Amino acid sequence: MIRVSFQGERGAYSEAAARAFFNSDIQTVPLPTFAEVLENTTAGKTEYCILPVENSLEGSVGESYDLLYSTPLNAIGEIYHRIEHCLIGNGVLDEIDTVYSHPQALGQCRNFIEKHNMKTVPTYDTAGSVEIIKKVNKKNVACIASKDASEIYKVPVIAEKIANNSNNYTRFLILAKNNKEETGKDKTSIIFSIKHEPGSLHRIIENFYNYNVNLTKIESRPTKTNTWEY
Repeated sequence: MIRVSFQGERGAYSEAAARAFFNSDIQTVPLPTFAEVLENTTAGKTEYCILPVENSLEGSVGESYDLLYSTPLNAIGEIYHRIEHCLIGNGVLDEIDTVYSHPQALGQCRNFIEKHNMKTVPTYDTAGSVEIIKKVNKKNVACIASKDASEIYKVPVIAEKIANNSNNYTRFLILAKNNKEETGKDKTSIIFSIKHEPGSLHRIIENFYNYNVNLTKIESRPTKTNTWEY
């Protein structure tokens, strides 16, 4: 059976995306951090891992991009998974004044949270936040996660479809030690640095134009070695 590591607890969106990508009966392995997810596959404990890299509402997942620079794993596939957030808890909507969830989920539901004057508490995972509020067991405390997580931890859904925009998707990469053969419909990711001088970026971008290569995204990340270098 295929083993796939993901960040979070059972019921996380990463786990659902992994099952959707492989479209088969897989063994999913939950881990606390993105770094541990990659290390698990690098060590051969799982054949694949899944990593969220971009959301249609909140943009890039910076930590994931930074880890792609250091990992020896290859990106062998991607999936765009629809994210459908629910407010989950033991109270009713009017009672809720505090909401737990991953920072990305809190951002994706910012309008709903502000409308109902809720305080936010960031957690490491959406599904993990359901486990937290189940232990807290207070009617004024809720969390944002998937309906799957609600069913797994047996905590009721208070409200559905609470994201700022219903067109809410996260792009996940599937990574493995081995690479795949070219299909002719492949994407390539390139990480590079350039001199801090006028025209240096243009000289590189110009070559994509000259060879008729389409760019879907360009992202700057701090080098973390020198201040204000990207």
